[in-house]
Amino acid sequence: MNKDRIKTFADRVYRDVSGAMVTGMADIGTRTGLFRAMAGQGAMSVGDLTAATGLQARYVQEWLAGMTAAEYLEYDPEAETFTLPDEHAYLLASEGTDHFAGGLFRFAPVLLGVVPQVTEAFTKGGGVHFHEFGGECVPALDLINRGTYDQRFTSYWLAAMPEVMAQLETGVRVLDVGCGAGRVPINIATAFPNSQVVGLDPDASSIRLAETEAAASDVGNISFVCETTRTYAPDAKFDLMTTCDVVHDFAEPEATLAEMHALMKPGGVLFIVEPKAADRLEDNIHPLGAMYYGFSLLHCMTQSLANGGPGLGTCMGPARTEQLVREAGFSDFQTLPIKSMTNAFYMAKA
Repeated sequence: MNKDRIKTFADRVYRDVSGAMVTGMADIGTRTGLFRAMAGQGAMSVGDLTAATGLQARYVQEWLAGMTAAEYLEYDPEAETFTLPDEHAYLLASEGTDHFAGGLFRFAPVLLGVVPQVTEAFTKGGGVHFHEFGGECVPALDLINRGTYDQRFTSYWLAAMPEVMAQLETGVRVLDVGCGAGRVPINIATAFPNSQVVGLDPDASSIRLAETEAAASDVGNISFVCETTRTYAPDAKFDLMTTCDVVHDFAEPEATLAEMHALMKPGGVLFIVEPKAADRLEDNIHPLGAMYYGFSLLHCMTQSLANGGPGLGTCMGPARTEQLVREAGFSDFQTLPIKSMTNAFYMAKA
């Protein structure tokens, strides 16, 4: 065996385990406000940061050391001070923006917590149901998407469909399938008060959070339904349907998309957001691809398999997405030219 290759791979293993530890420390930095307290403040000592946050000094000291070792912070050994560079604060201390990374740190422990159940599924089959991920899951997913949806969904993403934007201004019926914490329907309802918006999700905890968020946003043209597309029977059909980061999770993708088609008016528009992954494995060999396969194994795919589904997985890819949508009865499928490092965007017509 090549000893140099062994050493190189050992370094990679240590780096990967280090990344898991850094994720936990970074989540603590987000939860406690440590990153926010350091943003724009320049060099800070342990005492400075402890005073600014009111946290326990020994924990702050160890956290600062860990974040320095991970190169999230810069350290001056002579002055014994720590600095959060502005470029790092852009991602770490920017909650509510479309570039905030804190949701990823929050989500990772949720997924690692189900490793024993997923391991068992390797031998027994099945998977992990959504409710088994615990109470942290829905808020973590919301934290990942909140800033992006708030800042980009209506002003940039939907703007790629000018005819749809015009209809929304006039007033149409909109259904968001798999609405989760309600961020998408709330943004649509807020931006287009003449339209009526419904958020649909089978998870009761998600719907409760969505209703709370909608009440706080003071939007009146919105409602939420805790059902599936199979059981939902609205009074009228919909002009626009959105589904974001959901299609690859479906336990019955063909049937669910067909049910969505049946809920739409003829000529209605379906807008889909899916993870940006290539159709071929060899084109997904990069950090984002590895992260998505991890999300898939520990969350998306296993949920589908838990419900007897096909387990399409996070990296389902555009070709499979188009095939499913067309087979459900939709036409005029197209990829929208929206720039994003992490998402792909599609539209089709009923």
